[in-house]
Amino acid sequence: MTTLPPPATELSADEARRLALRAQGFLGAPDRRAGVRGVLRHLGAVQLDTISVLARSHELVPYARLGAVGRRTVDDAYWTDTHAFEYWSHAACILPIEEWPHFAFRRRAYRNRPHWNHHLPDGDYDRVVKQLRTGGPLTATDLGGAKKTSEWWDWSGTKVAVERALMYGEVVCVERRGWKRVYDLAERAVPAALLHDDLDDTECLRRLVRLAGQSLGVGTRADIADYHRLKAEQVDAVIADSGLVPVTVQGWGRSAWADPAALETPPRGRHRTTLLSPFDSLIWERARTERIFGFTHRLEAYVPKQKRVHGYFAMPVLAGGRLVGRVDPAREGRTLVAKQVTLAGRKAAPAVAQALVEAASWVDCTDVRVERVETPELREPLTRELARLLA
Repeated sequence: MTTLPPPATELSADEARRLALRAQGFLGAPDRRAGVRGVLRHLGAVQLDTISVLARSHELVPYARLGAVGRRTVDDAYWTDTHAFEYWSHAACILPIEEWPHFAFRRRAYRNRPHWNHHLPDGDYDRVVKQLRTGGPLTATDLGGAKKTSEWWDWSGTKVAVERALMYGEVVCVERRGWKRVYDLAERAVPAALLHDDLDDTECLRRLVRLAGQSLGVGTRADIADYHRLKAEQVDAVIADSGLVPVTVQGWGRSAWADPAALETPPRGRHRTTLLSPFDSLIWERARTERIFGFTHRLEAYVPKQKRVHGYFAMPVLAGGRLVGRVDPAREGRTLVAKQVTLAGRKAAPAVAQALVEAASWVDCTDVRVERVETPELREPLTRELARLLA
């Protein structure tokens, strides 16, 4: 392993927090001219997820940074004119199309993978590729069916084949239609100049480590590895040559690296006040979220209802560069329902109310109703502020 030089910069915990906020697009004026595509390029990855409460997570991410972007505008920005592709990064993510070459290391790893959870019947792979060649773009249903039974994990041979082809890079998801993946051949969907696996693993990893550092502003090895789900040893092998610089952060108790461009100017500007998707890259990594914000975040959608603490889809509230509460939202007609609200204190009430009202307007709700506030004495200041904003 390459020996790293000593850290060049010491940052306070507050400076690291502000660097992270700016790197993630929550501090300073947003680049509205670049719009949703600019957010995607800036973050490097936007996670997809099936859950839709106010909206799907890939819509909530640009909303949190830009404000009330039309939901159709968001999807068009991702999927028209070959600006993005879907692939496995932090999870299933929308990625900028120019990063296609840098995921060659992962495509190679999938091709060399000895074991799979789903059996691939003989002939199905070639049949699916032939169907896409003659009739694509197509969904798994168009290709012959996604499932053998109603059970979500019981994939048909067609679904196994097309997902395997997606992992190998022979097929690309070119859009989501009714949340179904729409597949086409990579040779049609990816610009010719980018359609190659020429880069070796080291070059791919160096690029992704650099991108993760830029998107985080500052991070530990674990933070950087988690961003695109790299292994610790993969990060170690390239970080010295990635362009990131070693730093120390007071209170972190572990080595960290920063984007040198981020260190050149102190973060300044307006803080966003907004609800955050639980799948937002600002709060992807639980240990990092606790380290930076002193905030324990956990998605409870897959926790049995009786064991949930904060709710099915509790959305952290960002205000003033801090996480000041949580809201578990729902919609009933044109009312946004805050099923459960947690506030950091009385001073958080105006910010949480603002975030709720703005989110309600974005999803065409005209009213906000609060059902439960974790600390009952904070209910009155929250509802009073909501009434003022809705008047």
